[in-house]
Amino acid sequence: MAIKVNSETKEFHLYNRQVSYIFRVLEKSNQLEHLYFGEKIRHRDSFKHLIEREIRPSCNMFEGDHTSSLEHIKQEYPSFGTTDYRYPAHMITNSIGSQITNYQYHSYQIIPGKPALENLPATYVEDFQEAETLEITLIDEVLESKLILSYTIYANRNVICRNAKFINEGKDSFYINNAMSTSVDFPDDQFEMLHLTGAWAREAHVEGQKISKGIQSIYSARGASSHAHNPFLALKRLDTTEHTGEVYGFSLVYSGNFLGQVEVDTYSVTRVMMGINPFQFKWKLNPNDTFQTPECVMVYSNEGLNGMSQTYHDLYRTRLARGYWRDKERPILINNWEATYFHFNEEKILSIAETARDLGIELFVLDDGWFGKRNDDTSSLGDWFVDKDKLPNGIQGLSEKIDRLGLKFGLWFEPEMVCKDTKLFNDHPDWIIATPNRRASHGRNQFILDFSRQEVVDHIFSLMDDILLTSKISYIKWDMNRYMTETYSQSLDYDQQGEVAHRYILGVYNLYERLIEKYPEILFESCAGGGARFDPGLLYYAPQAWASDNTDAAERLKIQYGTSMVYPLSSIGSHVSAVPNHQVGRMTPIETRANTAYFGTFGYELDITKLSDEEKAKIKTQTAFFKEKRQLIRNGDFYRLLNPFESNEVSWMVVSKDKKEAIVGYYKVLAKPNDKYYRIKLTGLDPDKLYAIEGKETTHYGDELMNVGIVLAEDYTNRASEYWKREKSGDFSSKLFILKEV
Repeated sequence: MAIKVNSETKEFHLYNRQVSYIFRVLEKSNQLEHLYFGEKIRHRDSFKHLIEREIRPSCNMFEGDHTSSLEHIKQEYPSFGTTDYRYPAHMITNSIGSQITNYQYHSYQIIPGKPALENLPATYVEDFQEAETLEITLIDEVLESKLILSYTIYANRNVICRNAKFINEGKDSFYINNAMSTSVDFPDDQFEMLHLTGAWAREAHVEGQKISKGIQSIYSARGASSHAHNPFLALKRLDTTEHTGEVYGFSLVYSGNFLGQVEVDTYSVTRVMMGINPFQFKWKLNPNDTFQTPECVMVYSNEGLNGMSQTYHDLYRTRLARGYWRDKERPILINNWEATYFHFNEEKILSIAETARDLGIELFVLDDGWFGKRNDDTSSLGDWFVDKDKLPNGIQGLSEKIDRLGLKFGLWFEPEMVCKDTKLFNDHPDWIIATPNRRASHGRNQFILDFSRQEVVDHIFSLMDDILLTSKISYIKWDMNRYMTETYSQSLDYDQQGEVAHRYILGVYNLYERLIEKYPEILFESCAGGGARFDPGLLYYAPQAWASDNTDAAERLKIQYGTSMVYPLSSIGSHVSAVPNHQVGRMTPIETRANTAYFGTFGYELDITKLSDEEKAKIKTQTAFFKEKRQLIRNGDFYRLLNPFESNEVSWMVVSKDKKEAIVGYYKVLAKPNDKYYRIKLTGLDPDKLYAIEGKETTHYGDELMNVGIVLAEDYTNRASEYWKREKSGDFSSKLFILKEV
């Protein structure tokens, strides 16, 4: 790892064994020109040979210089209105109404390690030798403002992290209308843009299209990163596959409104930007104040999409997630939601918990309905007081009883929301996000508390603290079930209303931080109507997230496949649920439900007291299996093999770091009569190791399994009559293959 500076030519080269990133200071304007981002190249005393210039019909910065148009220069952090007409990375309105900026290079410093971001989540290092950070300081003398661009390169990861910080050093306030976290100009447009899209119950579906002239983007203006788009996009070369070819990933460590944008100009230059969504954003920066953008994590891979994903997995699992649970095995849980919904009492809860203990489950989670008079979704959010009609011994008494059973106890909260029939709303009607003299829209009969106000965050912390102090709680499921509407805070001035959404998410982060600091051994799982806020920002506080409210195994194949583009298996909340499935009504075998859920945190969400003895025996076998394999699933390298968006078959696998062990999941969604022969080509194995496959008498070298594959046909030689007697697997069948080095 190194950050090299060519002082004479003012060039900066960040590189390690895998990646290079190069930019320079322009001679006349002192702005920053981007030169290269991609596979590692050797350092040279000058990179001037990479500069592209020719005379074109355009506006130019300097008289007599017809090659000084910023429209035709690749840039690091571009502005608008001074000869560049592409979308800018920043825009500021000053005291006279001008939006012209001119941040010029002033200085740089190289910092060992990686500085933390104030009040924002970010990746980190545990040893300063893991990374180096380059900070470039630019100054706009007219605005009297400083801009610090930060670049971190890790020593052993093909990762570059970027952020920007604005400082007002003048006497007048100004307004930031746009502040991206990163901007990169690529020299060509031969890319496909890949991203994750969806809606409630079908999150993280993979979509891709060839980029074209103009702007294509993903975004959220909903107050959360959203079901519709994840704050991630990738540019992959047209011939790139899962395991070969070049791809560039962009992932924003942020949980609020975001924009990920790709613009192709008329000269086929591609500009990628990612950051806070400028739509309805306007931040008043007073004298001596600073504004810090979130972090964007950029990954380069020359080993296809799976290579990009594995880089994100390792980084986010070990250097974004943090705290007590980061490296620990997560407990197998059971959640009562689909078993009881709102209708339960202590006796019913204890009966589920007792059965769960006998089946090898380790954690019981009490979901929605334990507080106020919460018998449906129309009431009580915000009144975090136990419903003694349901739980006469309170949360304290119930948690102690479950603890005596030998299980850990978890509890559901939706701390950001309030219903109108509550003491909280009656005492503080001004604490909701709503615009004066306008109708306040509801979602799920609830309203959003204004977490941009510190007193609101303080109050919710005190309510949660009262429960946590007195009860044996090991896990919190933190839910959020509606988006922002009529966005307005009664605590902010008229010219600060564009700050509400960002201040709100900072308040969410603040509440998480305070709870984690006081209760470091509680395992947090984030949830937002399923996957509406499954983003890197929350992984910093909650090391796992509920991927979707859709628990159907066949649908989860797509959801978990897409989620794995960025997020490690250790973060993907996945459960075995009841049949018929509560979201789609589908009947799937309990084996397939488990074989899908294994590739995540693993748990159950059904009334296990109503299962047959045969089904209970299967669950007991499943929990034993997961306990044996969860460390491999959690820490191994994940490979996607067969794509559910392209095929009736789905397959993926996890390989241990030492390549001595692997688990392969194979799924056939719909059965076919008299079908073709099937085989699965594996990847990630050691070609020279000899592997045994559990249940098979033969052994196979790694190269054979990767180039020939596992043959799925069964041997019916001289046993033809047995085929017709055999019970067919039917739709939604699955199989696990367990490989071990011989």
